[in-house]
Amino acid sequence: MESVALTAPGGDLSIWALFWQAGWVVKLVMLGLLAASIWTWAIIVDKLISFARMRAALDRFEQVFWSGQSLEELYRSLSERKTTGMGAIFVAAMREWKKSFEKGARSPLGLQMRIDKAMDLALSREVERLEGRLGFLASVGSAGPFIGLFGTVIGIMTSFQAIAGSKSTNLAVVAPGIAEALLATAIGLLAAIPAVIAYNKLSSDANNIASRMEGFADEFSAILSRQIDEKVASKSRAEEYA
Repeated sequence: MESVALTAPGGDLSIWALFWQAGWVVKLVMLGLLAASIWTWAIIVDKLISFARMRAALDRFEQVFWSGQSLEELYRSLSERKTTGMGAIFVAAMREWKKSFEKGARSPLGLQMRIDKAMDLALSREVERLEGRLGFLASVGSAGPFIGLFGTVIGIMTSFQAIAGSKSTNLAVVAPGIAEALLATAIGLLAAIPAVIAYNKLSSDANNIASRMEGFADEFSAILSRQIDEKVASKSRAEEYA
């Protein structure tokens, strides 16, 4: 176990001083938790911005989609650029629709299943992108306090060893070493609390956005199903009169 000298009575008890006076194990724990906290806030800010952009993109797409513009025109405009959200689901469905009819699809049921599968895959990719890095927040939120507690336990153990060596139990002598150890727990909570709150908030936002996209996929599947039925009926009537 590392040997740590006790701080003299009246020593500096600032956070910076406590960090430098701590043992190397406690220092590593603190630095790791600080790095996790910085990365946590970077993820939070990035997700808040990307979710806001995604909601705005969904609103714009829904406005255009339900404006009465033809599906072919909308597909041509969207297929020429990178799309996300509902646009990616729409493009995936229309691409499968066009491929199937270009190859002379014979089974309406098979066509519908392929379109639904294409939309499901596109939806899965979008949801995966939405939920990316949220697992890190969950890990920090659950493990952060325990990692900080580990640093505290190590720090208190080394402080007690130093106390035994100095044969002094004066509170003014003991307090700095205990404060160094408890600082690790404080940093662990500093990293964990925002991570837990952000994870719950961002997970709820991701689920809401995913529900909107899933609802659109169901509606668009119904629209294409009606068009498939109309094409099959038209083809049947044409064959009757032939």
